Amino acid sequence: MGTAFPKKPVSNAKTVVVEHVAHSPTMQSYIPAIAEGLAVSMQHFFKNTKEMIRNERPDPILEGLEAGISCVMYPEQKRPYPERFRGVHRLTQRDDGAPRCVACLCCSTACPAQCIYIESGEYPEGDKRRGYERYPVRFVIDELRCIFCGYCVEACPCDAIRMDTGAHAAPYDSREQFIYDKDLLLSLPARDGSLKTINPRHEPGDPGHPGLTREHGH
Repeated sequence: MGTAFPKKPVSNAKTVVVEHVAHSPTMQSYIPAIAEGLAVSMQHFFKNTKEMIRNERPDPILEGLEAGISCVMYPEQKRPYPERFRGVHRLTQRDDGAPRCVACLCCSTACPAQCIYIESGEYPEGDKRRGYERYPVRFVIDELRCIFCGYCVEACPCDAIRMDTGAHAAPYDSREQFIYDKDLLLSLPARDGSLKTINPRHEPGDPGHPGLTREHGH
């Protein structure tokens, strides 16, 4: 027969006995608490509405907390993003509207999330860029898989992909809408509204072109 566990010694801590309060039907229905909560909510509602109509509401972006705490009314109000904010991707364009991307696969190789897919192609016969430069037949970015690290921008040798749109991905309701193809990426502008890049690129044949062409092999 096993031995019983020894009883714990009585604690010397001072205990306070709380008297049980009988709950009335009104208290059990939570009607007073609900009414009190609705009164507080309506008080803040009318106060905020009055401040918005009179334009007395403190600006949560430009003003400090001394004037009171107020929420950012998104999307009507947005916090200003810093200049180096990594927003939605875009593909920069040449003067003729063609993408500056040469389908070198540097961005897709450097991407740790593997969210970039590029299908490269050759320029047609007679094009001066055929033989030493390719173009993206397909350029797809899965914005749901992207971690916005900026490695693709750093790896691109042509400054063809940038994240200077100053915008984040919209809250779509289907996965297909987060798949950005080449045409969509080419149509997204930078913060200044330009579809090009601030870094000039000299095309083959220009006096400042640093590379080689078939006509200028040396």
